[in-house]
Amino acid sequence: MVFRRGSSQSWPGLGGGSGYTASLGMLRAAVLLVSLPWGAQGAACANVSMALGHRGPLPGGRYLSIGDGSVVEFEFPEKSEGIIVISSQYPGQSNGSGANPMLRVTSLDTEVLTIKNVSAITWGNRGGFVVSIHSGLPGQAPLHIQLMDPHETPPVLIEERRDFCIKVLPAEEAPATRGADQVHFSENPILYLLLPLIFVNKCSFGCKVELEVLKGLLQRPQPMLLGLLGQFLVMPFYAFLMAKVFMLPKVLALGLIITCSSPGGGGSYLFSLLLGGDVTLAISMTFISTVAATCLLPLSSAVYSHLLSIHETLHVPISKILGSLLFVAIPIAAGVLIKSKLPKLSQLLLQVIKPFSFVLLLGGLFLAYRMGVFILADVRLPIVLVGLTVPLVGLLVGYCLAICLKLPVAQRRTVSIEVGVQNSLLALAMLQLSLRRLQADYASQAPFIVALSGTSEMLALVIGHFIYSSLCPVP
Repeated sequence: MVFRRGSSQSWPGLGGGSGYTASLGMLRAAVLLVSLPWGAQGAACANVSMALGHRGPLPGGRYLSIGDGSVVEFEFPEKSEGIIVISSQYPGQSNGSGANPMLRVTSLDTEVLTIKNVSAITWGNRGGFVVSIHSGLPGQAPLHIQLMDPHETPPVLIEERRDFCIKVLPAEEAPATRGADQVHFSENPILYLLLPLIFVNKCSFGCKVELEVLKGLLQRPQPMLLGLLGQFLVMPFYAFLMAKVFMLPKVLALGLIITCSSPGGGGSYLFSLLLGGDVTLAISMTFISTVAATCLLPLSSAVYSHLLSIHETLHVPISKILGSLLFVAIPIAAGVLIKSKLPKLSQLLLQVIKPFSFVLLLGGLFLAYRMGVFILADVRLPIVLVGLTVPLVGLLVGYCLAICLKLPVAQRRTVSIEVGVQNSLLALAMLQLSLRRLQADYASQAPFIVALSGTSEMLALVIGHFIYSSLCPVP
């Protein structure tokens, strides 16, 4: 039996203090122990021995304990069955005077731990309960334990404890089981082979930069401010809202929010070029948003981690952000220099920029799928649906904000694209630095799906724009 969030299962006592009942309860506990995997069995056996060996009243007037009460956190491996033995020192327990107290146990994080059932056991003149559990994702699951008196209607609460916690540990990783085509994304050599090609392409974009337009943007920075508003405020909030609507697991929700908080996607000025946007504005917005990410990304992540009750220490990849800045600034500056000093080379680069960019776009889409195939192997429908909407909502939000300021059409398109295109590589780096490998790979479903969805949807827009421009040329 698997319970949904907030659910609990209670079983009344098995009744009486007879030797038969005691033997039956002990036999039930023994059978459960034998069925456990070794990692959980060791912890559970220790709990049973301490629970059965406990003597005398518990300190502080308490009746319930796990073991001798000195330990409140217990460890189990992920994705395993186990038991917890809770001893009860409530007066009159199993004395044959009527219905015994019953126990309700609730896991406060059902993604980490689910309560399968609670059974009463007795030994001699003492009583207790066996709680059968199933551990899920790595993490910590606080327990809510309630001892109830069933003589009253409704049952009266005798004692309540919230200090016990189950810590689910990640299983040993087995990277050797992956195929040769399922190399982890950070280990894929094709990524490094593409870097020189991307560098040359960025030089071509530098040849498109208009210095007069850049000076105008410095005097009127409203479009860049709109981009920051959409990228760091609207999109993370949308991700948080969708995580609640679709009831995404906490780790996956965190991955989605970090993805929507990571601006400056490398393809944004590429799409601005192909869709008739303002390339100079696109490059400026990418640079400014990447700089702002050093402060606003950790702030956004901290706020939403608190709202999700995730207590992991999040590491912002400052070195990767700085590397991204250099990888934008250096080739763009080289392109500007080529434009002023080598006009013939500049004209050559401008002629090949669109077809070359289109080829890189297709290559990036294929590479993203190949690198993320093992992460997306067990992907579920809700995160796919949310991932499909993220780029579309970003495009719509950016365009509406630009309309509010009555920006020119080219700048509207650029602001829309800058808000709608996320820097999934930055999000992946942050997740891999902050979480355990298994958790990181699970959370990385969000940036991979957003990247695949965004690239596919933008590619469809580019093809549609090309067809429209061919059929209805602007005079």
